[in-house]
This record gives sequence, C-alpha cells and structure tokens, in this order.
Amino acid sequence: MIEVLHDIIQGVIAREGGYVDHPSDRGGPTMYGITSAVARTSGYHGEIGELPRSTAETIYWDQYIERPGFARIAPWCPRIAQELVDTGVNMGPGTATTFLQRALNALNAQGHHYRDITVDGGCGPQTRGALRTYLDRRGEQGEIVMLRLLNCLQGTRYLELAEDRESQEDFLFGWVLHRVQIGS
Repeated sequence: MIEVLHDIIQGVIAREGGYVDHPSDRGGPTMYGITSAVARTSGYHGEIGELPRSTAETIYWDQYIERPGFARIAPWCPRIAQELVDTGVNMGPGTATTFLQRALNALNAQGHHYRDITVDGGCGPQTRGALRTYLDRRGEQGEIVMLRLLNCLQGTRYLELAEDRESQEDFLFGWVLHRVQIGS
C-alpha cells in the first residue's frame, strides 16, 4: 500500500512541477503545487520557493491522502484513490469526495444496490462501503465508469471556474490537458 501511495504523491509532484508564481493564481506562489497557506498550516515557515521536496511529500501524505481517508481506498482500488488525491490537490479533498459521493448515488440503481449516501465531502465508512459494494457488483467496468464520471465532474468544474472568473481561463487548457484523463 505504501508504494502505491508514494507513487501517487510522485505523480502529483510531477504534474505540479516546481516553483510557480502565476499572476492569475489566487492562491499565490506554489512549490510542487503547495501554496504558502497550506505549507504554513502544515508547520513549514520558510519561503515557499525553498520548500524541500521531502516536506512537500509529507504535506501531500497528511493533507491529501491520510486526512481525507483516501489511504483507506488505495489498497483495494488504487486508480480511484489516485484520481481522488489528484483532484483533491487541485480542488480540495472535500470536492473530490463530493464528486465520488454524487457518482455513487447516481450509480446505485435507484437504491437497489446500496442506499444513497450523504453528500458531505467526507470519505468515511459509508462512502467507502458504498464504493466497495459498487465495485463488487460492477467489477472492472464499474471502475472504468467511476473514473470517467469523476473526470466528467472534474472537467465540468474546471469549465465553471473559467466561466465564473475570467482570470481562471489562464489555467483551463492545462487543467483539462493534465488533470482530466480519458480512456480506461
């Protein structure tokens, strides 16, 4: 399990890159995709451009894997865990989990496979149980459908962000190119 999660973190860091200070980024400068605010809440007090990679890895582990509960999904469904972590890094773990919960509710065969779950952005036992039941019933094709739905929701959110705030148009092309995956 640790290897899978380590690989997820390395993939996120590769997509995020090093130091970036884009004028349209409301979060301000980032290092490895981590803002100063997130780094400060995680105990880092240096300049964001000097954030060590090892500290970034720890922050990703704590804030985007362990705390939201995605670590509990990774051992039995690493691809969905990877999608949740990546979306969580870019949009917040609560948003990523909300996408999962919405998709699970829409895929439960009108409550015949499992009851609707509360859409609260928390990846607790109810959400994980519904995901496990869904995947047990639908198998590999179910995983493909879930990944596609998560990416549909993610892409829709990116488009809404660009429509709502013109400055976010600077990022739309890259978000869709690098974050919204196609295929299986």
